[in-house]
Amino acid sequence: MRRYAPLLLVALCAVGAVVVSCVGASAWWWGAAAVLLALTAAGLWDLFQRRRPVPRGHPLVGRLMYRAHVAELHEDGEDGDEFLVPSMGPVEPAEAEPRVRVGGPDCALPYDMALLNVSALSFGALSPNAVLALNRGAALGRFAHDTGEGGLTDHHLRGGGDLIWEIGSGYFGCRTSEGDFDAREFADKAALPEVRCVSLKLSQGALPGSGGILPGAKVNAEVARVRAVREGETVVSPPCHRVFSTPRELVLFIGRLRELAGGKPTGFKLCVGSRREFLAVCKAMLAEGVTPDFVVVDGAEGGTGAPPEYTARLGLPLTEGLIGVHNALVGTGLRDRIRIGASGRVATGADIVERLAQGADYTNAGRAMLRALGCVGAGRCHTGTCPAGIATQDPLRTRALHVGDKSRRVHRYQRDTVRGAVRIMAALGVTEPGLLGPGHLVRRTDATRVRSYAELYEWLEPGELRAGPPRSWAADWAAADPDSFS
Repeated sequence: MRRYAPLLLVALCAVGAVVVSCVGASAWWWGAAAVLLALTAAGLWDLFQRRRPVPRGHPLVGRLMYRAHVAELHEDGEDGDEFLVPSMGPVEPAEAEPRVRVGGPDCALPYDMALLNVSALSFGALSPNAVLALNRGAALGRFAHDTGEGGLTDHHLRGGGDLIWEIGSGYFGCRTSEGDFDAREFADKAALPEVRCVSLKLSQGALPGSGGILPGAKVNAEVARVRAVREGETVVSPPCHRVFSTPRELVLFIGRLRELAGGKPTGFKLCVGSRREFLAVCKAMLAEGVTPDFVVVDGAEGGTGAPPEYTARLGLPLTEGLIGVHNALVGTGLRDRIRIGASGRVATGADIVERLAQGADYTNAGRAMLRALGCVGAGRCHTGTCPAGIATQDPLRTRALHVGDKSRRVHRYQRDTVRGAVRIMAALGVTEPGLLGPGHLVRRTDATRVRSYAELYEWLEPGELRAGPPRSWAADWAAADPDSFS
């Protein structure tokens, strides 16, 4: 209630000034009353308007907070050393939004993925209204909404959007009382029509090697029930999964998940570290004849609330991780069976096109979607006192986020960003995403030269690793063991 105290104080002062003026005090009191009444009216407007969540949750004072943080909305900026290559023969932009068919030969229910989707954002970390607004936005625009590892909730299901159910090492939503994977509960929930894909989280950008953390201040009764944990206690997911410990076991578990999910597209997400370890997974795929339907590459620069010593220092940045995964799948002859998603500070149409040129089939955005919800970068995510009603479980703070308005904003953001990507592709002379390649992207290497990504990086031919790896890949390929991550 302290957030409404300034408005209440101003309103009481306004009433007092009017009373004093009416009993014949100095005419100056009428001026003071007019100012105070105007401030009261402004505060009431803040309280009932829907466009800006911070003033809605913090009448009057929120106007100052909003202005203080609005500059942070553009912190990503543009990379002045990289350029997309326009064509002298541009084409007309495609009228229909491009879609990517996700589903390999073992998938019974393939899914047509949008070029831009909602990245993993868990309930608990986010408020009920934030989750619902994201999902309704996804329903409006027919794009996918990743649940994050915090479990599958009614807030995800009420909006009608397509869901990618993410399963982390804590197995929230399909967890036994001992913290193990519950196959029966997973199968029951994966059968829901809203669940279109299943994603197994191995690691995430900015926080590889550590489980997700949800501060106890945000673990209320509902979050505790959804995650099957104790209310008020900080939740730290295990750093690794219990159900597998080798690349071969990982691949077999993905196959089992897909079978339990009734043949829905199933894949995994990781922040890439060792190329040799990913090659070990590829060898396990070849040995077992089991492949995921998709792999999501999360860049080390991704925003997950990780401590500063982790951010952009642990794991590969998205560019290197994405190119490495793409080449590994091409070189092992598996690329045509597996789609690649890219996640890590994707915010604009140009970002989408760049990631497609580097080897991705589609992209996911987290931070940009939060900004569409009204995030002002207050830096209070871990405290549960988010002024925008996004990263909180406080019902009064959650009220600041109006679901109807913000779901439309999420939809418009995704729609306009994809349209921008389609226009850029047309300027490059490309009619569909699959025609983009590393030659469409160049980087300045010094003051006088630029080189394309086709020249900067080595690009393997289909099956090249199995036929005879090039020298630069030979040591990693030889050392990759499908029965060991070490």
